[in-house]
Amino acid sequence: MIEIRIHGRGGQGAVFACSMLARALFEEGRWVQAFPHFGVERRGAPVAAFVRFDERPIELRCHIYQPDYVVILDPTLAGLPSTIQGLKPGGGVLVNSPCGPAEFGHFKHCRVATVDASSIALKHKLGSIASPIVNTAILGAFARFTGIVSLDSILGAVIEIIKRRTDDNIAAVKESFDKAVLPEDDRTLAAPARAHGGI
Repeated sequence: MIEIRIHGRGGQGAVFACSMLARALFEEGRWVQAFPHFGVERRGAPVAAFVRFDERPIELRCHIYQPDYVVILDPTLAGLPSTIQGLKPGGGVLVNSPCGPAEFGHFKHCRVATVDASSIALKHKLGSIASPIVNTAILGAFARFTGIVSLDSILGAVIEIIKRRTDDNIAAVKESFDKAVLPEDDRTLAAPARAHGGI
């Protein structure tokens, strides 16, 4: 079983990101769960969303306390120890940030990747300068970083779920896939195939 926890703020699209990722994994034949956790229900308040998937039916029914991956949509949350609380040793952290992974050296015993999802979202007019909607602009990078879901499946989920500005969101996914900054060790591996020629 693989468990993913997404941290963001209200308005950034954390819940939709969770739904799209779950849909993509489901279309690949996995059993999935996806659910959010809200604190204060207002725009800008911290939000967490969860995805877990397995090759078999999932009987677990609880929040994710020991994730394999953490996705941080808002860079201001990256300084909070609680964002990576319980992350498994060797787990992965993907941060929405213009900085490289080396800037997040305080995340110890894990692999860190970054992508400037806010800039990508704004380039494709997703949200406003004050509140870019970064959900699709982070998912392409997630596919590239983790390799646990294909880019084609993410694109298929975006088409299925997002009915407004679909082309802009697709472009954001593809750009974030290309612009993900991977951990140093991962860069020695062959670049993954850009398998979205069919969509």
